[in-house]
Amino acid sequence: MKNIAIFASGSGSNAERIFEYFVDSEQINVKLVLCNNPEAGVIQRAERLQIPLIIFDRLAFKSGEVVKILQHNQIDWVILAGFLWLVPKNVVEAFPNRIINIHPALLPKFGGKGMYGHFVHEAVVENNETESGITIHFVNEHYDEGGVIFQASFPVLYTDIPADVARKGQVLEHKHFPEVIERTILASV
Repeated sequence: MKNIAIFASGSGSNAERIFEYFVDSEQINVKLVLCNNPEAGVIQRAERLQIPLIIFDRLAFKSGEVVKILQHNQIDWVILAGFLWLVPKNVVEAFPNRIINIHPALLPKFGGKGMYGHFVHEAVVENNETESGITIHFVNEHYDEGGVIFQASFPVLYTDIPADVARKGQVLEHKHFPEVIERTILASV
């Protein structure tokens, strides 16, 4: 059994979808949710789903305390599902090629510091893109620069506003993210 920890900063819809996908799995277990935002909706989702939850701050993240928590809980893989902080070197080194992120655009377009959520969707519309999508990738020490695992796209219509782009992307996220996590983890066994 491989244990995963999900890091989230926001509402947690992807975290919930991942949990639901693996709830009866005999190979992958969602063991923890970690959150850096004490006001995030993912907190209520984790409580409702009865997933152990840890809220942490920047100091705990950078000092190595979070790595100790992950190791103590025998976490094998880290999944970033709407997590907005840059992952520090100590976490990347503790989980080499075992941290997966989802980004709401087709990287390398619209990636990097400050490019998350509505900022990405606004940029897609402002740049008159005819296509956008999602990228699932490994995490390194730089925003959105780790190796791409999977991409899926959708058309952006000239009438689309950022909320339309967000909605289309979330459909792809919920459909593909859990499956790609499963394939990636099982391929590494």
